[in-house]
Amino acid sequence: MKNRLRMPWRLALLLPLFVSPFASAFPVAPPGAAQKVMAPAGYLLAPGDVLGISVWGEKDLPEEVVVRPDGGISYPLAGDMRAAGKTVAQLETEITRRLKKYIPAAVVTVMVDKVEGNSIYVIGQVNKPGEFVTGGYVTVLQALSMAGGLTPYAADNDIKVIRQDGRQSRVFSFHYADLEKGNDLSQDIQLEPGDVVVVP
Repeated sequence: MKNRLRMPWRLALLLPLFVSPFASAFPVAPPGAAQKVMAPAGYLLAPGDVLGISVWGEKDLPEEVVVRPDGGISYPLAGDMRAAGKTVAQLETEITRRLKKYIPAAVVTVMVDKVEGNSIYVIGQVNKPGEFVTGGYVTVLQALSMAGGLTPYAADNDIKVIRQDGRQSRVFSFHYADLEKGNDLSQDIQLEPGDVVVVP
C-alpha cells in the first residue's frame, strides 16, 4: 500500500517526460461521446473521422466525407482513395492530383471537422477514466498520464491492455511498478485506436 500511495505524485513527476504533445490538444470525454475538435498538425486520419472537403469555385461537390471503416473515402471525379494513415496535407495533395484531369486549376482544402477515429480508453483505478482522442499513437504510460494517474488503490503491477484483433482479443500486461524502477521498458507499448487500458 505504501508504494501505491506514492504513485500519483511520482506519475506527476514523469508527466513532462512521457505525455505526448498531442495529449493536451484534446479534452477528456465520457466513453461514447463524440469529440468535436480540430485536429493538430501532423494528425493521422483514421476511420470514423469526418472531413470537410472544399474545392474553390465548385459548389456542387460534397463538403462532408466520412472516412470508412476500411480507411478509404470516395470523392466525385477523384474516385476511391485511402485516407487513413495520411495527414490532411497528404490527402489534399492526392485529391488535387486526381481532380486536375477534370479541374486543371483545382484548389482543394481538407479539414478534419470531427476527430472520432483515434480513440483509446482508460478505465478502472485512474483519476479521470474515459475515452481519449489522440493525435497519433501514444504509449501505455502516456495514456495513464492523460487519465490523471493511478489512484492509491490501483493494482500497479496488474494493468492490462486489451486490443481487439478482428474477432479475437489480445491482452498485454503492463507492470507500472517495474517500469518505474527502470525494468522492462519494452512493455510500454504504443497503443492502437480502440485499445482499452484496464487498471484494476
